[in-house]
Amino acid sequence: MKRCLFSNKLWCTCVALVISFLIHAQQNQPNIIYIMADDLGYADLSGYGRKDYATPNLDKLATQGMKFMNAYASAPLCTPTRVAFMTGRYPARLSLGMVEPMEWSAKDSLIGLSADVPSIAIRLHSAGYETNLVGKWHLGFKPEFSPLRNGFDYFFGFNGGGVDYVSHRSPRGGAADLYENYQPVEMEGYMTDLLAKKAIEVINKEHNHPFFLSVMFNAPHWPWQGPADKAYPDTMSWRAGGSPATYAAMMKSLDDAVGAILKALDAKRLTHNTIVIFTSDNGGERFSNMGIYRGKKVDLWEGGIRVPAFVRWPAKIRANTVTQQVVTTMDWTATILSLAGAKPVPSFPLDGEDMTQILLGKVKETDRTVYWRAFQRINHKAMREGNWKYMQDEKGQEYLFNLSADPYEKINMKEQKPEIFQKLKDKYAAWEAQMLKPVPL
Repeated sequence: MKRCLFSNKLWCTCVALVISFLIHAQQNQPNIIYIMADDLGYADLSGYGRKDYATPNLDKLATQGMKFMNAYASAPLCTPTRVAFMTGRYPARLSLGMVEPMEWSAKDSLIGLSADVPSIAIRLHSAGYETNLVGKWHLGFKPEFSPLRNGFDYFFGFNGGGVDYVSHRSPRGGAADLYENYQPVEMEGYMTDLLAKKAIEVINKEHNHPFFLSVMFNAPHWPWQGPADKAYPDTMSWRAGGSPATYAAMMKSLDDAVGAILKALDAKRLTHNTIVIFTSDNGGERFSNMGIYRGKKVDLWEGGIRVPAFVRWPAKIRANTVTQQVVTTMDWTATILSLAGAKPVPSFPLDGEDMTQILLGKVKETDRTVYWRAFQRINHKAMREGNWKYMQDEKGQEYLFNLSADPYEKINMKEQKPEIFQKLKDKYAAWEAQMLKPVPL
């Protein structure tokens, strides 16, 4: 009996130690907030060069951590980039990733991201995280493709590629598209403000575990509406209207919203051990500023895929750090999972690379090889290896650019550097052979 009692005591002590260790480990896990703007051009923030308006909250956030000057989206359009973030893989590995992008159509209403694919939220769950998504989903309209079926504990936002900022409806008099979890909701207010409000509610609630919060703003994506504007008429195209002043108002609201989220972290004393990542899903378009870069949303010139990006983590990342490290959307996935301590899924290996050591200043910038393909809206191919970029445009013309010397993509080095050109072209062909075949519209 004494031996049994001793064993029980020892067992209880061991269990208590394990529980204590797990609780302590969870307490040390950082909270993670991933903020993605929509159609934000490379130079649309004043900290990246915009002159006609200011984005003080975002500029300040960039100075409080590490600012990336060579950040890319994994695709030049919404849906494939979001596939890359949710899965950590090249969009062209998944059939959904080749929809460029999902439209409000009967055909696209039948497809979406399935829980068969271990999303970032599913993986973070396994590491003990609460998972929340506020904002744009654009990865499926049906309930079986909901964020809640893909590992998120909470969802507030809309399923389509955009929403009227005032009426919260789909284009041209379409259905209302605003949900809290599975339930449609009716609320008054400007969409950017509503998303910030819900994100702050997530921050303010009691948390028994570290939390992951993905805030997917629709700003500054069309329709072009500022907080003082009315809903778009049913007969009006969402790509019509607007002005530079309207765009500035939309950007001010986005900047204010991020500022309010950061203020909420301060009020809850969560700032020190919360990682905040900010970026965009692709380059900008009509009223955007891509800075020195050629092209825009939809294409694979630098302006279509270069985006602002910065990361703040006061506990670990030195402030006022600027890096030339090349990084792309799916790298943020790999980095978040690494920082959270999520285990790998051998059957779904990540294409993204973990940037933790770069963020912590423990390693120097390293060369990356990154690939892109756009097919349905424009037939482009591109890859970057180090400072060299291989490009094929919609006419089939091929290019080789040295981005360090020619970020404008004006000087085709194909003839001067035939060995480098052929090496990159062959690498691209080998990569594309591993991807799914593109699907025409």
